[in-house]
Amino acid sequence: MSSEKPKKKRVRQNYVDNKQFLAAMIEYRESVIEAKEKGDPRPVVPTYVASCIMKIATHLAHKPNFMNYSFKEEMVSDGIENCLQYIDNFNPEKSRNPFAYFTQIVYYAFLRRIQKEKKHLYTKYKLTEHVNVFDQTSETQAHDSDGVKMYDDSIKQSEWSEEYMNQFILDFEENKRKKRIKRKSTIDQFVEEEDGTR
Repeated sequence: MSSEKPKKKRVRQNYVDNKQFLAAMIEYRESVIEAKEKGDPRPVVPTYVASCIMKIATHLAHKPNFMNYSFKEEMVSDGIENCLQYIDNFNPEKSRNPFAYFTQIVYYAFLRRIQKEKKHLYTKYKLTEHVNVFDQTSETQAHDSDGVKMYDDSIKQSEWSEEYMNQFILDFEENKRKKRIKRKSTIDQFVEEEDGTR
C-alpha cells in the first residue's frame, strides 16, 4: 500500500468572474438606455464593473510582453480610459464575453502608448544626436550600471548610451521605411485593380 495522498487538482481562480461581469454589464447598459429615454443624466459606472476593468488593465500590464516598460502606469491609465470611453459599445446580444471585449481594448491601448512613447524617445534621441551631447551623456553613471530595458530584450544598457541611442534611431527609421513601402505597395495594387476593372 502506498502512503501517498492523491494530489488535489488545483482549481484556477480567475481574477474576474465573467458571468458576474456580464450580468453587471447588462444591468448597467439597461440603466444607461433607461436614463437616455427619460432624459436623466448618465448613470455612474458601477463599482464592480470599474474594479473589473482596473483588474484587467493591471493584470495585462504584468504579462511578459508589457511588464518591462518604464511607462507601465501610463499604459494602464490609457487602457482604463479607453474601456470607459467604449463601454457603451459592448452589446450583450452580440457577445457574452465582456472580459475578452475589455481585454482587447486595453491591449490596443497599450500598443498605442508604446508607439507614442517610441516616437517621443526617437524625437528626444534625434535632438540629442543633433546637439552632439553624446560626450556628456554616454558615460555610464553609477546609477546606470544595472542597465535599462526599454524596447528591446537584447539591449540592457543605459538608455542614454550612444550605442543604444544609435540602434534605437536606426530601428525606428527602418520600421517607418517598411511601413511606407507596405502602404505604397497596397495603394499601387489598389490602383492596378481599379484600372483593370474599367
